[in-house]
Amino acid sequence: QYGINPDLEGICVDPPDPLIFLNLRGVPDATCLIWEHTEDAPGKPCSNPRVILPRETIPHIVREPVMVDVRSFGVRTPPCTMDAPSYGILGMLHMLPPALAWIWRLVAPRGYGNPSIISDDGLASEGVGSFWPFATGLRVDYAELMLEQMKAASATRYVLMPNQHIGAWKVGFNAQWLAREYLARRGGAQFRPEQIAPARCALLGHAMQSMQIEGYRIPNWFLKTETQPEIGLEGYDAGAAELTEFFKQELSIYNTEKLSENGRRIIQCCLDDGTVDDYETLSSAMM
Repeated sequence: QYGINPDLEGICVDPPDPLIFLNLRGVPDATCLIWEHTEDAPGKPCSNPRVILPRETIPHIVREPVMVDVRSFGVRTPPCTMDAPSYGILGMLHMLPPALAWIWRLVAPRGYGNPSIISDDGLASEGVGSFWPFATGLRVDYAELMLEQMKAASATRYVLMPNQHIGAWKVGFNAQWLAREYLARRGGAQFRPEQIAPARCALLGHAMQSMQIEGYRIPNWFLKTETQPEIGLEGYDAGAAELTEFFKQELSIYNTEKLSENGRRIIQCCLDDGTVDDYETLSSAMM
């Protein structure tokens, strides 16, 4: 829609260098406008347009390396109930050991209701780092690069955040925005042992025991979805089993001799249904 991002629109309407437009309606000898998508069907605009432009065209682009305190991974989660269990068991905020965060970036679930995905095959992967559709070469090479990056940034913390649903509750992106605000206000403060605990599903790392924003205490059922009466332990465990099976299936692609020993150990931990403490131990060993 016109006027949403004037800076980007201005660059694309009158670019200083040639650009690449994908899934946008182009007419010979005319300006390609980024709010005019091609149509997947009559009256149905393509939900996945793209424009590729050089970094140098962005005003005030950062050119030097910067410190990253927190890296977040967002997951589009479907509703989860006892009658219709799913992988939508994530609480509002999870803290991941680096080894576990690496696994999430290998699997990179596409998630529920992704507007850029037109197939309806359920849980699927974006591929390594979520950028695999745009990459060349071998997946295992990028997996190794990401592992080395994490080893070099030992002070960075990793978090997992759901959007769309937290268990049976429809939340859109609100929960993710609140979690980011919460982390930003904490700064570099570490969590006390009583504030976090291993999640019931080890792939989710540590769950929050309590969380307070602007003096308002977040209800426990948003932090640990197994406490929602609509889900219970039975629904949660069924969703955890679906997520675990998906991870094991996707990680088998990377479990080859071309991967470093550290990487293979982390993947084997997942295949062996490792605990959060196991991932913490592997994280310490790889740093």
